Amino acid sequence: MSRVNMFDVNFNNYDFNDLLEFIDTSIVHQRHSYILTCNVDHVIKLRKDDEFRKVYSDAGAIVADGMPIIWASKLLKKPLKQKVSGSDLFIRLGEAFEDRGYRLFFLGAADGIPEKAMRNLQRSYPNMNVVGCYSPSYGFESNEEENKHIVRLLQEARPDIVFVGVGAPKQEKWIYRYYETYRAPVSIGVGATFDFLSGNVKRAPKLMQKTGFEWFWRLSQEPKRLWRRYLIEDSQFLVLLFKEIFKRERMKGGQR
Repeated sequence: MSRVNMFDVNFNNYDFNDLLEFIDTSIVHQRHSYILTCNVDHVIKLRKDDEFRKVYSDAGAIVADGMPIIWASKLLKKPLKQKVSGSDLFIRLGEAFEDRGYRLFFLGAADGIPEKAMRNLQRSYPNMNVVGCYSPSYGFESNEEENKHIVRLLQEARPDIVFVGVGAPKQEKWIYRYYETYRAPVSIGVGATFDFLSGNVKRAPKLMQKTGFEWFWRLSQEPKRLWRRYLIEDSQFLVLLFKEIFKRERMKGGQR
């Protein structure tokens, strides 16, 4: 599979079928890897977070999560195939997970939310094999005993895929620190996915998702929590995009 380098990130040029192939292969060969879903927020955070950059450098696969990333790839003449969002994983791959009998573990969100997400999923996929759900305590990432407890739960449940939904970059850093200890074949950070699946948070209408305005919907749903991310931090993406365009034009000029 080809890679696309933008914003100092090496994206795998995957659609959902390619991602499923990566997951299948990782599970068959018991590879113990993790998948990153890179959106605008990740691109901004990578600029000032050394630990997050290390997480990125060791990833098994990096996919584009968000229409701005897809649009940027086309503008830079490096077109990525498809937006591969963590929030769409079960919509697009739920049937495959069910058919293959993959053992899934849901880690994250508030108490009772992962279980509700599981029940809602099993209405559509009755044989989906969720082998565990756990809502970590507040500040769990700094609590050694809590982390040992979570790792034990994962070791006992023996999942094929661990879905971690505690927000970026916390979820990705947590996976990076512990994935070699709990040794599941695949781990992936899925942000607010459990909240969406449980109905605790309403997801943006499909038209807003396709046209790249899902961020505006999320901001309107949780303005106090998300205003800084979307209105201040993520606005830097335009500056980074112009830098990428300038870098591309300079490289073209040097090749003449």
